Amino acid sequence: MLAIRLQRVGKKKFATYRLIVSEKTRDTQDKYVELLGTYNPHAKEQEFLPKTDRIKYWLQIGAVPSATVNNLLVKNGIIEGKKAKSVFLSQKRKSKIDEKNKVKAEKEAAKKAAAAAPAPEVKEETKTEETTA
Repeated sequence: MLAIRLQRVGKKKFATYRLIVSEKTRDTQDKYVELLGTYNPHAKEQEFLPKTDRIKYWLQIGAVPSATVNNLLVKNGIIEGKKAKSVFLSQKRKSKIDEKNKVKAEKEAAKKAAAAAPAPEVKEETKTEETTA
């Protein structure tokens, strides 16, 4: 599967990026299929210089943009749609967080159920002594 993503280039602590099309499983520093533009997050003007016709071509073919690239394309009006939410947490960490939230919700539900349930009434039984005459 092809992906449109950013390749970091430039100096240390002053990153600039290339917008490339490459195989999703390949490293971004490895070979790429085509260079689609550049992105300089430090510049005030002309920070994003894409080749719009080639980007649209690759999107029609089926290349999938990364979340950051998608947000850049939407922001600059190259494609329409919503901005994508970037995912920083790994799947393993997400599942642990979901599990903790589930356990916490179960404990709170148990507390609410215990608080809502009426306390059982304790009846005192009086013993009557029967006297035999």
